[in-house]
Amino acid sequence: MITPNHRHRRAVTTALAVALPFAFLAPAGASTAAPPAPAPDQQAAAPAQDSHLDLGAQDQPETRNVTTLAPGLTRTTITRGAPNQDFFWTAEVAVPSTSPDPDAPASALSTEEHAQKVANKLNAAGVTARVEHVQSPQLADAGGDLGYRVRAGQFNSKADGTPTVDQIKAAGYKSSVIYTGWDGDAGTSENDRGPWNLQVLTIDPKEFHGDLTSSFGPNLEDRETTSQLSAAAGALAAVNGGFFTMDPAAGAPGDPAGAAVHDGKVLSEPVGDRPSLIVDKNGTSIQRLHWHGTVTAHGSADLPLDGIDRVPGLIRNCGGTDDTPTNLPLHDVTCTDADEIVAFTPEFGPTTPAGPGLEVVLDSQGTVTAVNHTRGATVPAGGQTVQAIGADVDKLAAVAVPGKKLEVDADLLTESGQSLKTTPSTEVVNGGPTLVQDGQLDVTAKRDGMVRTNDSNSFFYGWVHKRNPRTFAGVDAQGRTLLVTADGRQTTSLGLSLNEEAHVAKSLGMVNAMNLDGGGSTTMVQGSQVMNSPSDTTGERPVGDALLVLPGRKP
Repeated sequence: MITPNHRHRRAVTTALAVALPFAFLAPAGASTAAPPAPAPDQQAAAPAQDSHLDLGAQDQPETRNVTTLAPGLTRTTITRGAPNQDFFWTAEVAVPSTSPDPDAPASALSTEEHAQKVANKLNAAGVTARVEHVQSPQLADAGGDLGYRVRAGQFNSKADGTPTVDQIKAAGYKSSVIYTGWDGDAGTSENDRGPWNLQVLTIDPKEFHGDLTSSFGPNLEDRETTSQLSAAAGALAAVNGGFFTMDPAAGAPGDPAGAAVHDGKVLSEPVGDRPSLIVDKNGTSIQRLHWHGTVTAHGSADLPLDGIDRVPGLIRNCGGTDDTPTNLPLHDVTCTDADEIVAFTPEFGPTTPAGPGLEVVLDSQGTVTAVNHTRGATVPAGGQTVQAIGADVDKLAAVAVPGKKLEVDADLLTESGQSLKTTPSTEVVNGGPTLVQDGQLDVTAKRDGMVRTNDSNSFFYGWVHKRNPRTFAGVDAQGRTLLVTADGRQTTSLGLSLNEEAHVAKSLGMVNAMNLDGGGSTTMVQGSQVMNSPSDTTGERPVGDALLVLPGRKP
């Protein structure tokens, strides 16, 4: 049986600490002696003169305002840089593919020769176009020369670029207006002046007596905003969590697209061996987890369990087994598998996914109570169901006998091949790639599926190279957990490339750090109030899960 749920237990963050300075959270010029603990919600301005983010030009202004939410728990607002007059709005052209496939999509990048041909055609049509070479910082396993883009015009506002976009479209090309401050080309250039806005939650296990946990809300398949999840739990603070399914065509919206454990119970399988943030009573860590799942009846051989609490046949972000087009992680892609066995827990939702196939219902003792020849059922309290599709229908039917027991084993393995030891206080949130490992920059974009070799580097260009809102987490040398958001897609806050994100994580003192879900999902909450500026035009985005910092229990 899958480990039973203990919904009201949460992980207490404790960890061994070493005595190292933490000037990155202290006001400039502060004494090295420990100051008296401020009252909750006390704020203090902290101009960064003795330390600063490794982001853009070193001499630009940076301020930090520290709010103490509880002993050992602070929220630091970091503002760095100032509006840069060198940035402007410009029209970026979608360059048609050179593939013989007529349905091949256009790309932001191409070869120099093809990009120049497009620019020449636009110039002939009266659009003054230019070709720009895009080179990305070298990461652990990706980066370098990405290709060439075609752009036209320099505008003071996004609206000013509309006539040029109309001209480009009339010439037969797709185009959109973007802000050059979001390019991510410069990185640490002395001419790169920002601005950036970040929020940092710091949890010191030596002083904080509350809990760090995760929440997905009433069930996995529905989405809630981070502020809703925070308010419902009475949290002191919260950030959005891991990747999740958004499009119903890709699975159940809200379902984690990667590993998930809540209250010690496995609720989602990993994407390949992508990194996961693991929180339990022994502290916070980042580990690469693997999947091992089986369905077993007495006297029968094990059947492979492909996944848990997701729509059979649809594997968001890929990284499974026998999947099309790949078994490797591939971000924002939904792989498929026509033959699968997937288990469901009561946490999934009111009913399991409906459709053709087989569904076996198990009670809390693992006894088969029903064998349904279509999918879609209510999971019994304390029990589970097991669905099969395709060729696996007959395999599951052969071992599912009413009145007999069926053992379902959903296991997460560490890199050493051992089962991840969980207790009712263990939480796991998915993400990727890694940013910092053992104190060194280690951005594993290719390993974790952010590189697509068949799309002219356009996905890498938009997702990795360009600046976006980011949420990331890590642990510093003192054993403190840091949860960070960086606003983006705004002229008042440029966002971070993955390379910049890693440098920021390291300059905040993180010795191990990983990326969480970002973009419009990036949200920092204090209580039920959103403290950052989410980038979606519709406001705060409903997400799959969130990391919550809960107050300590009263004696």
